[in-house]
Amino acid sequence: MSHDNGSNITAALKQIPSGLFILTCAYDGARTGILARWAQPCSIDPPLVMVAIPEGLPVVPLIRDSRAFALCQISDGDLLLKRHFAKPPERGDDPFVTLPSHQAPSGSPIIQRALSYIDCRVVRHVDLDTDHRLYVGQVLHGEIIDSKSQPAIELGGNCVGSPIGLAPKNSRTES
Repeated sequence: MSHDNGSNITAALKQIPSGLFILTCAYDGARTGILARWAQPCSIDPPLVMVAIPEGLPVVPLIRDSRAFALCQISDGDLLLKRHFAKPPERGDDPFVTLPSHQAPSGSPIIQRALSYIDCRVVRHVDLDTDHRLYVGQVLHGEIIDSKSQPAIELGGNCVGSPIGLAPKNSRTES
């Protein structure tokens, strides 16, 4: 076996497709959202999803305190949402003031222009001792809002060095 200098690992990780979601959360009158690339189903019974969130973002304490989050799926052509959530909002800023949304049963905002959403209760939190935290949520509610548009899917989103909100050079859309 040869030693891998990391470039082979990064190249292999770039082959894992990822969807684009807006992770939303609300607690005690505060609402926020971030562009999330690292979300995957991890169980069918009960339905669970896992999502990795960078450390230090304003959404982390809201997830911790509310014990809930929602994932709103972005359509491939929705540049507005991609740009709006490309950079995490400052603490105290409400990114939903200008976006039509409604409240999920958990209290998390649901963006009306999303393709679909799932509303989750946090059942596990894993501190990975890395630059991300892992949250596992039990899906309590969900709905397909737009079944005609294609979801945003890219390659390269699941790799180190891929800036949040900016499409990697080798991104592509799955049909």
